[in-house]
Amino acid sequence: MKTLIKNGLVVLEDGPVSADLLIDGETIAAIGKADEICGAGKEEAAADCRVIDASGLIVLPGGIDPHTHFNIMTSVRSVDDFTSGTVSAVFGGTTTIIDHMGFGPKGCDLHHQFQVYKEYTEGKCVADYGFHGVYQDLDEQILEETASMVDEGLSSFKMYLTYDYRQSDEEAIRILKRLGELSGMTTVHCENHAILTWLREKFLAEGKTEAKYHPLSRPPYCETEAVDRMIDLAMAAGDQPLYIVHVSAGESAERIRQARQAGQKVFGETCTQYLVLDDSVYDDPQEGLKFIMSPPIRGKEHQEILWQALRDGTLLVVATDHCSFDYHGDKQMGKEDFTKCPNGAPGAELRMPILFSEGVSKGRLDLTTFAKVTSTNAAKLFGMYPKKGTIRVGSDADLVLFDPEREVDITRLILHDNTDYTPYEGMHVKGWPILTMIRGTVVVENERLQVKPGFGNFLRRGKSICDL
Repeated sequence: MKTLIKNGLVVLEDGPVSADLLIDGETIAAIGKADEICGAGKEEAAADCRVIDASGLIVLPGGIDPHTHFNIMTSVRSVDDFTSGTVSAVFGGTTTIIDHMGFGPKGCDLHHQFQVYKEYTEGKCVADYGFHGVYQDLDEQILEETASMVDEGLSSFKMYLTYDYRQSDEEAIRILKRLGELSGMTTVHCENHAILTWLREKFLAEGKTEAKYHPLSRPPYCETEAVDRMIDLAMAAGDQPLYIVHVSAGESAERIRQARQAGQKVFGETCTQYLVLDDSVYDDPQEGLKFIMSPPIRGKEHQEILWQALRDGTLLVVATDHCSFDYHGDKQMGKEDFTKCPNGAPGAELRMPILFSEGVSKGRLDLTTFAKVTSTNAAKLFGMYPKKGTIRVGSDADLVLFDPEREVDITRLILHDNTDYTPYEGMHVKGWPILTMIRGTVVVENERLQVKPGFGNFLRRGKSICDL
């Protein structure tokens, strides 16, 4: 069935234009004026063409969130699986997610977790989806196996500089070099393990166990040192592509800016929470548990630095790091000791509305930059462009229609994930997604889900585009 979206402000890669979109099947067939792309007077008469009037609305490429953790098992299981997680994503205008797979048993190969996550997602997803591979124990066999994973559509992998399966500097160089050879992307969780371990143990020994000591145990320099080191390791490995996840500290953004200005293929991602929340959220010993995540929420002075980094292309992607645990459930494990609180918070549904409100509506971002940091740049970096991430003829008809004037007070009661709280309770936003389309099918309209779990497709991702 064909669909005609009329009278909207369509955000193309080179800027917004007043245009109509003709969608034929799963892809965009034409962009222009209705009487030109459908034939004068025929668009409303055609029985096989649905007309959507987008007057007063902004038509954007469907959002891509390249950093989620659905159904992950840490010390406990997160509360959002791939159904509730992707349902919440599509209600927020996100049409594609790339999930960071959790660690498997010690000694497992790369395919082990891939198979586990295939089972997690089979018949469950509403949005289209992919996975990042994850490195644990590293040896030559694992590095060789990387090639077959890339062939199967996992063209990006994550390594950690902290936690049980952290990589050494030597291992990081080997990973960067191998993925570079395969035209893949190395993504890295950057925190200095020695610093955070030392500070956590120091605070516990001093009886400082409240939530407010979580950010103090992982200070900005803990992140920035690791970012700085990874940038140098990427250069040592032959100037290989490097993607730094969840940048939270202004100093980290500045180091990425310097590397990019020097011509290195270094790419930074930040998350919604670091742009709009500040470390006062930890002041209440109990409520502060809601915000225990790593990296932690920073001081307010970091926010404008991150916004500027989005404007000038230092940071290219806004993701969520959605990793949800109930406040009245497993988060209470940290009520007497912040180090025992599961790390993470929900956010997939509110990424695009909050960024639109705080960015576009308040004049911090223009529409073109908004589309890039919520969709296009991730599609390029993670091997989905131009199938995903852009409005152009031949691309998948993944679209979200935003009402720029609609105002909403955020509360847990209006959201669709399984978590019993939202970090953004009470926030007032201007600009809200009212229709989400994936591959030409309307999946959310009139605040109702229009498709069933299993609609989402697994994406076999290809080579990274690194000239951003």
